[in-house]
Amino acid sequence: MRAAVLFLALAAATLLAAPCHAADPIKIGAIFSVTGPASFLGEPERNTALLLQDQINAAGGVLGGKIEVVIYDDESDVNKAVLAADKLVKKDRVAAIIGPSISGNTLAVMAKLDKADVPLVSCAAAEKITTPVNPWVFKTPQSDRHAVEKILEHAAAKGYKKIAVITVSDGYGQAGREVLKELVPARGFTLVADEVYGPKDTDMTAQLTKIKAQSPDAVICWGTNPGPAVIARGRVQLGLTVPLYMSHGVASKKFIELAGDAAEGLILPAGRLVVVEQLPDAHPQKALLKEYVADYEARFKTPVSSFGGYAYDALMLVVEAIKAGQSAKPADIRANIEKTTGYWATTGQFSFSAQDHNGLTKDAFEMVVIEKGDWKLVQ
Repeated sequence: MRAAVLFLALAAATLLAAPCHAADPIKIGAIFSVTGPASFLGEPERNTALLLQDQINAAGGVLGGKIEVVIYDDESDVNKAVLAADKLVKKDRVAAIIGPSISGNTLAVMAKLDKADVPLVSCAAAEKITTPVNPWVFKTPQSDRHAVEKILEHAAAKGYKKIAVITVSDGYGQAGREVLKELVPARGFTLVADEVYGPKDTDMTAQLTKIKAQSPDAVICWGTNPGPAVIARGRVQLGLTVPLYMSHGVASKKFIELAGDAAEGLILPAGRLVVVEQLPDAHPQKALLKEYVADYEARFKTPVSSFGGYAYDALMLVVEAIKAGQSAKPADIRANIEKTTGYWATTGQFSFSAQDHNGLTKDAFEMVVIEKGDWKLVQ
């Protein structure tokens, strides 16, 4: 009996003497195209995730512990994105994943995460990511459909009738092309040309020549850098003077740099981040956007972009879901993201449901025009 008492006393003393260990960090995975052709997307997303991680931890973390964002660079390669997803689920045992940066990579990893019961909040735009709804998959960029609707509303107001489209052949471009081919005629326009280019093409003269021959009232280009910049320059060289609309896939200063003087006058739907100083002071996004811009540019010494904002929103949606459910279990995170409504973030106001895993409307966009090398709200 004495031996047992002595053992318990020693055990208690040992426990009291042992150092207190902080709670294990909550691991959140991230797959970004930090390098490769889509680095203009992935680099600001990686930077933003690191910035938020440090800010959240400095403010006390989540559920009494720190978060750890485990980031893998898929190098803009679909196979490497799939490998990264496997590693995050099986080796790192993350509670959720944000990213990938591009639509094709997101579509490739979705099935794996569905089977693993790990929520994914994508930073890519294709409508197919969330339509039809996959219970485990969400996305933060505005949808292709909403972007097309904004463009066509503007075109209708200008009285344009004949529309030509030129789209990139990757996942983002294919998704946009499907919506364009549906909505252009559905909104009363005539689709006079439907041209496609490859993501690595450096000369679209043949496609633009065919478009010019059809005498469109306006052209819509759907793609991400560098293709749209090549098209903008080629349009000028060919003397194609009709208005050129771009998609939200070029909403960063990098596009203006690549297109140079040929960017002047181009119109596109974009998130409010690129025109934050032009917003009314009372706008519910303005304070958040200004803080993000200041913090990002102070740390990384480079302009912020809407693409970094997609990662900001993805990470914050995961963190807010953890707080709301007081749980970092993947199933609880998934359920609480789906319950999120009226949440203002950098991209817009998110209201998710079991039927809507994007949570945005076309009101998340503003129409902007490029003037004198910068963005300006279309009035």
